[in-house]
Amino acid sequence: MAKETVGLAAQAPATEEIAIEGFDHVEFYVGNALQASYYFHKGFGFDVVGYRGLETGERDLSSYVLKQKNIQLVLTSSLHPDTEIARHVSNHADGVKSIGFRVLDARKSYETALSRGAVGIAPPCQIEDENGSFVSAAIRTYGDTVHTFIERHNYKGSFPGYKAIDKKGNAQLGLLVIDHIVGNVENAAMEYWAEFYQRVFGFHVLQYFDAGDISTQYSALISKVMANKSRTVKMPINEPAEGARKSQIQEYLDYYRADGVQHIAVTTGDIIKTVSALRASGIDFLSVPRSYYEALTERVGKIDEDIDVLSRLGILVDREAGGYLLQIFTKPVQDRPTLFFEIIQRKGAQGFGKGNFKALFESIEREQALRGNL
Repeated sequence: MAKETVGLAAQAPATEEIAIEGFDHVEFYVGNALQASYYFHKGFGFDVVGYRGLETGERDLSSYVLKQKNIQLVLTSSLHPDTEIARHVSNHADGVKSIGFRVLDARKSYETALSRGAVGIAPPCQIEDENGSFVSAAIRTYGDTVHTFIERHNYKGSFPGYKAIDKKGNAQLGLLVIDHIVGNVENAAMEYWAEFYQRVFGFHVLQYFDAGDISTQYSALISKVMANKSRTVKMPINEPAEGARKSQIQEYLDYYRADGVQHIAVTTGDIIKTVSALRASGIDFLSVPRSYYEALTERVGKIDEDIDVLSRLGILVDREAGGYLLQIFTKPVQDRPTLFFEIIQRKGAQGFGKGNFKALFESIEREQALRGNL
């Protein structure tokens, strides 16, 4: 069953936490950055705020920066076939390459991580331009994913080398901040990566879910949620568990062809307004059967929202000691059944919707069956 972290964290050797303030950005390697930016601009309402490419003197890649409140996405594609970016897209299709952490001191964060056994990908690099001083450094994590330390307290722009542009998105979407980012890893690798986050970053196990918590009649998974003390960074790590048929985690691994980011959860202050606008802009969500809502009040108690509206939109609800949360999951946002997004509104609850796991997994399995992958 799901376990709170206090006991688990207490068993791990105390490690001083790297001072991470929160998520800075997520960078995707994509086949066509222009088209991907259009999708997130029109579909998810992001402002397009920066561009880097041939017109800025960059000969090897094209890249766009998108922003909505405190969420930053970077979409990067290669202009040549024989590059790391092109190979990443060929192997994984569109997917997350870098998860950026905003830190007080990028050099110290990088050096501390290496001293604790992390593998460096990019040593600290400081760039001075008209916007100020920007420092970054990167380390390897699961699969081909990296974590990039970003120090930008004295920097006014988005990223160095990008031309500022001002293409406004849909202000009605109301997405606020990245809540958590989930990684899928191969069977028996979850413990290794949980220990990695404890040892390298000083994170703790916020929650643990075993196969009894996250299962259906067909498939199951196990998961550990790694987090910093302030919980501004939460990184669940999933691995497949044995089941009668192929789990959603194994389907991801088969098509992504490596460990990688499964989904990005972003918060909103009004999920009904946000999901209504997302649906109107063409974003597809997993479907939820009407039967889920027939017993909803009995399961979660009184809530502020109209259940008929939640049912029409397909929004899930779960309650825990501190309150309740509302959440919904998109279908995959690319051709392969890999990366998707979660929209979440927290009304006192700090968990991950444990009470919705069965309904969510059954929704995913219906989509798997349509793809012939269950």
